[in-house]
Amino acid sequence: MKTMHWMFAAILMLCGASLLASCNSTAGNHANDAEQADTVIVQSDTYEAAIERFLIDSIGSHYGSGDVCIPCNIIVGIDSTDIDDIKVWGAYWVYRYDVKGDTLKCMSGGSHPGLMHVSKGDLGYEVTAFEAVGDGSQYMPSAKRIFGDKYNKFFTVTSCGNTGEQARMESIKDYVKRNGINVTCYQDYGWPAVKL
Repeated sequence: MKTMHWMFAAILMLCGASLLASCNSTAGNHANDAEQADTVIVQSDTYEAAIERFLIDSIGSHYGSGDVCIPCNIIVGIDSTDIDDIKVWGAYWVYRYDVKGDTLKCMSGGSHPGLMHVSKGDLGYEVTAFEAVGDGSQYMPSAKRIFGDKYNKFFTVTSCGNTGEQARMESIKDYVKRNGINVTCYQDYGWPAVKL
C-alpha cells in the first residue's frame, strides 16, 4: 500500500511537471515573440515598474484570458552603468488569474528568465529589449550565455521552489494592494488555496 501511495505521488508530480513544461514551452515561444515584437513603450518611474509593465503587456498578453495579470520577478543582477542600456538579469514569471470571491484562481502562466534592457529617458524608464532564455535543449546553453557570471545565482534561485513561491506571494500581495483587489488567497489548479 505504501508503494502505491509513492507511485501515485510520483505520477502526480510527473503530470504536474509535464503540465508546467507544456505551459512553459508554449509561453517560451511567446517570450521569443515578445523579444522580436515591437517594444511596448510605456514610461515608468522605476526600472522595476517598466519591467512589470513589459511582462504584463508584451508577454502576459500571449496567455489565456484572466481577470488580472501579475508578474513575479527575482532580480539576479543589475548593471546600471549606462542609463541608455540598464541591464537587469532575472527570473521572470507571468501569471493570469481570475478573481473568484476572495481567491485569485491561476488560469495560466509561465517562466521567462532572461536579460531585460531598460533605458531611462526624459519621461521615465522603458524596456527596449529582452533576451529570453531558450526552451528545451537550448535552455541551459542560452541561460549560461545570457547570465554569464550570474548563472550560479540564477540557478540557485530557480532551483529552490520556496524562493520562487515566496517571491510570487510577495508580488501578489503588492499587486493586489496597489490595485485595490479584495482577495485573501491565491490558488493553482488542483492545489489548496494559499493565504496571502
